Amino acid sequence: MSEERHAGLSIHGGETDDHHELLRRRQIVRRTRWLVLIVLVLLGIGATRTVLVRMSNAKELQAGTAERATQYVKTALPTKPTAGQTLALPGTLQGFVQSPINARASGYLKRWTKDIGARVQQGELLAEIETPEVDQQLSQAVAAREQAAAGLSLAKSTVTRWEALRQKDVVSQQDLDERRAAVASAVANLAAADANVQRLKQTEGFKRVLAPFAGVITRRNVDVGDLIDAGAGNGGRPLFLLSQTDPLRVYINVPQAYAQLIKAGQPVVVTQAELRGQTFKGEVARSSGAIDAATRMMQVEVSLPNREGILLPGAYVQVSLPLAPSQSLTVPANALLFRAEGTRVALVDANNTVRLRTVTLGRNYGETVELIDGLAPTDRIVLNPSDSLAEGDVVALAKESP
Repeated sequence: MSEERHAGLSIHGGETDDHHELLRRRQIVRRTRWLVLIVLVLLGIGATRTVLVRMSNAKELQAGTAERATQYVKTALPTKPTAGQTLALPGTLQGFVQSPINARASGYLKRWTKDIGARVQQGELLAEIETPEVDQQLSQAVAAREQAAAGLSLAKSTVTRWEALRQKDVVSQQDLDERRAAVASAVANLAAADANVQRLKQTEGFKRVLAPFAGVITRRNVDVGDLIDAGAGNGGRPLFLLSQTDPLRVYINVPQAYAQLIKAGQPVVVTQAELRGQTFKGEVARSSGAIDAATRMMQVEVSLPNREGILLPGAYVQVSLPLAPSQSLTVPANALLFRAEGTRVALVDANNTVRLRTVTLGRNYGETVELIDGLAPTDRIVLNPSDSLAEGDVVALAKESP
């Protein structure tokens, strides 16, 4: 092979390598462009996703902020009570007639016939008293009466004789008039003696202490041999305490807020803690008709039948008075706002705007409160309003729970 051929072959081989190198570089550039394009596309997709997520979060944040800024309230309409309130008050049972039995004669207690817990009838003997002084006074009064009667008899016979002498003009008219005056004085003395005898006989009758009415002896303060002072019992104490147990009386004190609702003849129910499951029906007999300035209460008397004698005088009982329903509007107690301006309620108008209105409170029923003034039946009130609720606030009504 010639030198020229070798040279030609060598030149041809170099050109081929350059061509291959050029192709390889072009492939690298092409691949790099595709890679850059893919990276750019991925970056664009990521940026777009980030923007969309941020826009979505911003919308959710805005919606959440708006939702949290909205005040949701529950509302209700005022109502009128369909049933009256039952007023429960404490009371003490008393006998319908309860009287201390005192002595009218002084002396010593001879015997007593009835003890505590004994049921007696009217006129039944309770005790006997020995009265020796009264007996002596009665004997003296009887003797004085006989003396006065004898004096009257003598005065009458004397007048008869002096009248006969006057007809004969033996004595003067003045002497006859004096004898007639003596007869009148003797008549008066006899009448006084009779009255004294009757008084002492009645005092003698008080030796027997009798029951003035039918009832139960609830107390005995004397025993045999005790010194009895007339009109004062034993040392200022009565001999017996007699109570009529059918019917019974119950005195209760009704607060001023309910005084106008209590009427005579109103039925009541009486219960006693020790008598479980038993109720006793009575009625309002009368009331004092005035409020006690010290307690702001009115005293009411309840008449309670006790034919079987189950209830005992002096027992502590509970008296329930069913009251007529009030015509005033009532609202839940949690609807009230107590502020410096006074007691208010929050109302919601047709535009869901809050309006604060001052009201006047009446009776408190516990869960509900009576409003005397300031509210109409169609006003929608806010239940459990927040302290930050103000006039003109726009609110949204919460869905009613089933």
